[in-house]
Amino acid sequence: MIEVLNGIKETVVYKEIAKFMLFDNTDYEAYPDHWHTPIEIIMPLENPYKVSCRDGDYLMQEGDLLFINSGVIHSMPAMRGERLIFQADFSLLHNMADIESILTNLPPALLITPESDPAIHERLKNLMCEICTEYFSDSILISASIYAKLIEMLVLIGRDRTANGSAFDTTRTKQKEYTEKFMAVCNYIHEHCTEDLSLDDAAAMAGFSKYHFTRLFKRFTGVSFYKYLNKNRIEHAEMLLVDPQISITEAALQSGFSSLSAFIRMFKLIKDCTPTEFRNMYEG
Repeated sequence: MIEVLNGIKETVVYKEIAKFMLFDNTDYEAYPDHWHTPIEIIMPLENPYKVSCRDGDYLMQEGDLLFINSGVIHSMPAMRGERLIFQADFSLLHNMADIESILTNLPPALLITPESDPAIHERLKNLMCEICTEYFSDSILISASIYAKLIEMLVLIGRDRTANGSAFDTTRTKQKEYTEKFMAVCNYIHEHCTEDLSLDDAAAMAGFSKYHFTRLFKRFTGVSFYKYLNKNRIEHAEMLLVDPQISITEAALQSGFSSLSAFIRMFKLIKDCTPTEFRNMYEG
C-alpha cells in the first residue's frame, strides 16, 4: 500500500483522482512507522484492525472510523481482513475558517465508534461508504462530490465535539451564543497566531473578563488559551520548515515566537520531536 517511503515520510501518489487516494485493502502486510501530509481515515469492513500512534494503540472493530491527522507517525501490524484506507489532501479546505478551526481542534488520532459517538457514527460510516462508491465510479465531478462528503464529516465531528465538550452549564440560547463567540475567537487565533496575541486581547474580543474567559475557553477547546495559540503557531512553523531555504531561527520568529529556545521547547512539547528532527523527517 505504501508506494513511496523516504525514511519514515510517505509521499502519497494520487492516481485516479487528484488529491485523493483510497485503498480497499485486504493485504496481510505490516506497515512500519510512517507519516504523511494528507489526513487518513481508516474503516475496517471485515475483522478488527489495529493502528499504533504516538498517543497509543487503537483497535478498531468493523465499522469504526479512525481519523489520523496530518504529520502523525503511525504504524499497522499485519492483520487479516478488509478495510478502507482513505487519504485526502485537506489543503483546499484550509481557507474556510470554520473548517480550519475543526482541523486545528482534532487530536493526533480520533476514533469514532457507535459507543463513543452514537449521534454521528452511523452517518460518518455511511459517508465513508459513499466516498468509496464515488471514488470507484465513472461519474463526473467526483472530486467535488468527495470534498462535499468530507466537509459534512468535519461538520458532524465539529458540532458533536462542541456539543459534548463545551459544557458551558447554561441555557440553550446562551450555549449557542457562547459557541459562536468562541468559534470566532478560534478563527481569529488561527488567522493571527503569528502576531503578539495576549489572553487579555482574546478575552476582550469575546466580551468576558480574563478569568471567566480562561475557564470557558478551556471548556470549549479542551486546552488553555496559550496552548491553543502555540499549537497554531507550531502548525504555521511546520509549513515554513518544509522550505530548506528558511532557517529554523527564521521559522521561529515568523511563527510568533520571541526566541529560538522557546520555539524548540514548544515544538518538542507539541510534536514530540525537535524542529531539526521534523525537517529531517520531511526531507527523508
